[in-house]
Order: sequence, then structure tokens, then C-alpha cells
Amino acid sequence: MTLDSILKKIEDAENIVILTHETPDGDAIGSSLAMKLALKKLGKNPDVIIKDVPKVFRFLPETEDIKQDSNIEKYDLAISLDCADFKRLSGNEYFEKAKETIAIDHHGSNKMYADINFVNPVSPACCQILIGMFDYFNINIDKDLGSCILTGIITDTGGFRYSGVTPETFEFTADLLQKGVNVSDIYKRVLNTKTKPNFELMKRVIDRMEFLEQGKITFTYITNKDLNEANAEIGDHEGLVEIGRDIEGVEVSVFIRQKEDDENTYKVSMRSNEYVNVSDVCIMFGGGGHEKAAGATIQGNLEQVKQKVMNELSKVVKR
Repeated sequence: MTLDSILKKIEDAENIVILTHETPDGDAIGSSLAMKLALKKLGKNPDVIIKDVPKVFRFLPETEDIKQDSNIEKYDLAISLDCADFKRLSGNEYFEKAKETIAIDHHGSNKMYADINFVNPVSPACCQILIGMFDYFNINIDKDLGSCILTGIITDTGGFRYSGVTPETFEFTADLLQKGVNVSDIYKRVLNTKTKPNFELMKRVIDRMEFLEQGKITFTYITNKDLNEANAEIGDHEGLVEIGRDIEGVEVSVFIRQKEDDENTYKVSMRSNEYVNVSDVCIMFGGGGHEKAAGATIQGNLEQVKQKVMNELSKVVKR
């Protein structure tokens, strides 16, 4: 069984590194830290390598020990979490050189790039997959571990709002609540508390928002100039794509932001409401994700990227 194989790899490894995708969100941070805490309970002392941790998640346990790089060139085992594509894996050089590799994920577009791939696209969050895994490994989920897991679940389900939420999601949350995890506090920290730079960016995003295809698509953007003027840090753009989706009559919300080190490249985020599979659209640009939440990276200036995206979306929003 796959879980037995995963446990055996963990037990046999002397040094382990935990990695996740670039520009990490709550599920990426939460699952990475949850995995570290779980492995410590198995007698291991893994490294978590994440280049930048958004301020909003720095309340979680073990964040102070997250590394930006490592002096270990070749790990015995590398575990990637919440990352569908090797190209998007931050620190993928450690993954590539590791003796053994494991990928744990919930994206249907996962490329199966590890030696062992444990992927459940039905799960609304990577963190929810870990609950069953840790239970199988007889690892006690205490308050700290539960806080990391719940952070991933709350952020990737939009506070239990999205259609991917399962009955187990609520059962797990109730169990974590009984173990002392402060559900309301985590909800407030990761969803309801906005940084001042995020609020400044939100104003610009709303001001620039266009309604296209008879109001079925919203399109908006921010540039590197916006980020600099707002004194934005990593993660301050999170949640901006959701603004358009919440408007009446909108099927797809599109938000693009200029890549920090390349003004002729944009990171595209898409969200849909009912019938458009935005993952299929993003796959056409080399990206992917979930049916109703996906992204890609597209080269070109603002108008070129907008045109490329709209050319594809216009085909699928008409019913």
C-alpha cells in the first residue's frame, strides 16, 4: 500500500527536506509545517525550505525554523506538498538531487513527478489528505499540528465556502476544535485580517476591474509599480482574485500580476463559480490547478496577456 511505502521511506531516511510551491498560500504553508511536526513525532528532524513566508501565516508553530536554503546538497528523502508541477516547486534542486522523493497533493493536474505520488484530487486541501495519513501512521494530532492543518483547510476552502468541501471536512474541523484548536482565531487571522498593503492593492484592483462577455468575466491587474507603491510583501496579493467572483452574474474572475523579475511576464489567477473549468484553460498556458481555482504564467505585455486569456475564456463562458 502507498501509505506503507511512504512510512517506510520516512523511517529509512536520515535527513529529510520538505518543499512546497512558489508564492505559497495557507495550504502550502500549513501542510509543510504539519508534515514537519508529524515527522518530529516519528523521531525525525526535517528541514522545511520556503523562500518567503507571507506575514499572515507567521503565527503558526515552527515558522521561525523555516529555512530559505540548506547546506545539505543531497537529502535522503524530499517530500513535496500541495504542488502539482515540478517546475513550480520552490527549491526543486533539492528535490531533484534527493535519493528518494514523495509528492503529496490534491490537484487534479498533478504531473506525478515523484518516486511515490499520493494525490487525491477530491480533497479540498492538501492538509485534509494529511489528516488521514497521520491517522494511519498513528500520529497524534495535537493543538499545534491541528492549527497548521486547519489553516490549510480554511484557506483552500475559502472558509468552507467552496463546492469542494466534503462532509469529512466538517468532521475533521469538529475534531480539531475538541483538541483545542482555535478555529475562530485562525479564520480571522487568515481570511478576515487584511494588511494595509493588501487593502491598498484591493482598491486598485476594484478601480481597474472590467466586466467582459456580457458581465460573465471580470478582469483586473496589478503591476510591480503598484506593489512598490503599496510597500507590498510576499502574500499581500492573496485574495484579490476572489473579488470579481463574488459579484452577481460573474462566472469567471481573472486577476493578473506582473512577475517581479520580468516585466513582460504575468502570473494569472482564475476563479469560476458554476460551469467553467478554469484548470483546463490554465493548462493551455502551461499551468493548472483545480476546476474552479487555477493559475498560469504567461509571457507578454498587459494587453497581450489579457487578449490571450480572453481568447480562451470567451469560448467556454458562452452557454
